[in-house]
Amino acid sequence: MQNTTEADEHRLNAVVHAAFFLLLCSSFARFLTHDRGGARTGWMVALFAAFFLLYVLGQVVAPPPRAGTPPGARHLIWLGSVSAVWVALLALAPSATWCAMPLLFAGLYALPPRIAVPLAGVLTVLVVISEVRVADGPLNPNMIVAPPAVAAVATAVFVHLQRQAARQRAIVEDLVRTRRDLAATERRAGVLAERQRLSSEIHDTLAQSLSSQQMLLQAAERVWETDPDAARQHVGRAAEITSRGLADARRLVHDLAPADLAEQPLQAALRALAERETGPGLTVGFRLDGDPGPLPDRVQAALLRIAQGALANVREHSAATRAALTLTCLDDQISLDVADNGRGFVADAVPAPGRNRGHGLPAMRIRAGQSGGTLTVESAPGEGTVVSAAIPLAPQEVAS
Repeated sequence: MQNTTEADEHRLNAVVHAAFFLLLCSSFARFLTHDRGGARTGWMVALFAAFFLLYVLGQVVAPPPRAGTPPGARHLIWLGSVSAVWVALLALAPSATWCAMPLLFAGLYALPPRIAVPLAGVLTVLVVISEVRVADGPLNPNMIVAPPAVAAVATAVFVHLQRQAARQRAIVEDLVRTRRDLAATERRAGVLAERQRLSSEIHDTLAQSLSSQQMLLQAAERVWETDPDAARQHVGRAAEITSRGLADARRLVHDLAPADLAEQPLQAALRALAERETGPGLTVGFRLDGDPGPLPDRVQAALLRIAQGALANVREHSAATRAALTLTCLDDQISLDVADNGRGFVADAVPAPGRNRGHGLPAMRIRAGQSGGTLTVESAPGEGTVVSAAIPLAPQEVAS
């Protein structure tokens, strides 16, 4: 749009310059054929030449301002100088009358309307006076009426175009500002979404690994003197968890899928997770209903992270002795249930995200929602807990 506007301005300037040179040549030719005579002829030729050179020089050293910007000091000085030379020409050689049109354009183009309109009026009066001076015979009314009419139309059109251009510039600036604000909002939203994603990834990988390591090391410390074999087992499991946490951390840095899904499908990763979480005081089982087939990476990652988060809650908060992972595959949906026989809680009293001590349930809800699914929690005091995540599968995903 800006390139088109600049091209239009260049074409308009070319037309105005061509009109000026044609009118100047015509005025000079009329002077040579009608007004020449006496000792002042040489001075008039020099004045015409000065007028021409001043006009050309102004386009180089004092070009008109861009539309919508105030004129500079150089341009104003040039406009005043070329107008003064024209007035001198008009006084000595009325042939230069119609050279006022390019000057009228230059004044209207560069000056604000409150100055350009009076200037146009002054130029018009000078043109009328010059026409009346050189009139032969009875006074022709067109000599008095035509110049003001032409000047009025030109001035009205220019003022209208200037105001319309100003409104368009305001609209464009508003659109640019709105687009800039929208882009900033989108960037902020992207940053917040990425922070949330990283927060969930860190909670489901590093934080859970560190929590498990802490519990195992505390257990090893308690039996270090009384049962060294059990203490070594706890330390060994903590080392295994450290290795998996390190692999997850590296994949998180490279923004890859969970380490457990690198070389095996979701059902195998869930079975391996259940085996790892099985230990003293807690037995975790896995059951598969249906054939999941190939699943999108985002769905597999979301369900595995939800399972990890749910089992972390079981281990840390429920005091359960048994838990079960159940992966159910339907034609248009895949769901994961994590059930335990722990102490349970009042499910309706779960705080909203950002208001509870932990991050588990809110993170699981966000993961399910990001894949287009839902997460529900069923629990009651003394009756255990069931966390269910259901993610719909699009037809192309099911087919794949």
